[in-house]
Amino acid sequence: MDCKTKIKELREMTGMNRTEFCEYFQIPYGTVTDWERDYRHAPDYVLRLLEYYIRMEKLITEKEDKKE
Repeated sequence: MDCKTKIKELREMTGMNRTEFCEYFQIPYGTVTDWERDYRHAPDYVLRLLEYYIRMEKLITEKEDKKE
């Protein structure tokens, strides 16, 4: 899965909008925007860490949880 798809999927899993996601994870808004627009790519380890944290901290919204 490419970076832009993965980061958007992770953000949507939490039910957060881009601003909330950036504030929660302390990632600059422009960085996440660039990732989602495919202008820049997040390192694979960052995507894996975000996914791990989201799952371990149970940040997945009920809607997304039922999909899986």
